[in-house]
Amino acid sequence: MPSRIAYWFISCCLISTLYLAGCTQNTAQTSAQSLDTPTDNPTTASPTPEAVSPVAEPAQFSNLPRLNGEATVELVVKGSPITIQVDGTNAPVTAGNFVDLVNRGVYNGLAFHRVVREPQPFVVQGGDPQGKDPNFPVDRLGTGSFIEPATSSPRYIPLEIKPSGADQPIYSKTLETAGITDPPQLRHTRGAVAMARSSLPDSASSQFYIALSDLSFLDGSYAVFGYVTSGMNVVEQIQQGDRITSARVVSGLENLQPARTP
Repeated sequence: MPSRIAYWFISCCLISTLYLAGCTQNTAQTSAQSLDTPTDNPTTASPTPEAVSPVAEPAQFSNLPRLNGEATVELVVKGSPITIQVDGTNAPVTAGNFVDLVNRGVYNGLAFHRVVREPQPFVVQGGDPQGKDPNFPVDRLGTGSFIEPATSSPRYIPLEIKPSGADQPIYSKTLETAGITDPPQLRHTRGAVAMARSSLPDSASSQFYIALSDLSFLDGSYAVFGYVTSGMNVVEQIQQGDRITSARVVSGLENLQPARTP
């Protein structure tokens, strides 16, 4: 029993590190430090007012890019490649957002601002566009979102999780909130790549993380959209402040359906 309590406490503490601030008017006033508390539990977050049917993609997100199939992305960190297989079959909106941002060069030069290896291997997290400014302190990153040039507004994507055996993903809800007990199709195994978000389900934008170990307690609460297929040894050497020298779509760009112009 004590070991179970310790595991639960550690899990809560680690989950809290995935949150980011500044996604809505309510979260914009929240400091990054306050997001590192165990009280920020994603499984207790209520769905936004726009929460929709679990078997249909929300109409308000129909103008987002989609990946209709798979793509391969290569990140270069400290001169070494990390290959990510991006799964648009099971996470079309989340995967499409990532591939679109890679193709636009958004991730080039951005820092990994959060690296958690203690008390157990957890994640490396990056993708905050504020890191484009070399003078922006790395320890203050984690609150930024991608700003769509066409609208000068942040682009947010829905929480998108496909249960095993389902035909369509669940949108805007964790599996627990949706009352789904089946595990997700894309699970948090070592090397999983997923979107970081605030406590609001539909607040992910550009920040992503890579799992350093199997993290089953995150399954159903965060959107996995791909896996590291080579270069995991590079991921395991990443330190806070290390930057993505370059990110490019190696293959599958033809599967990207661009965002609709507003």
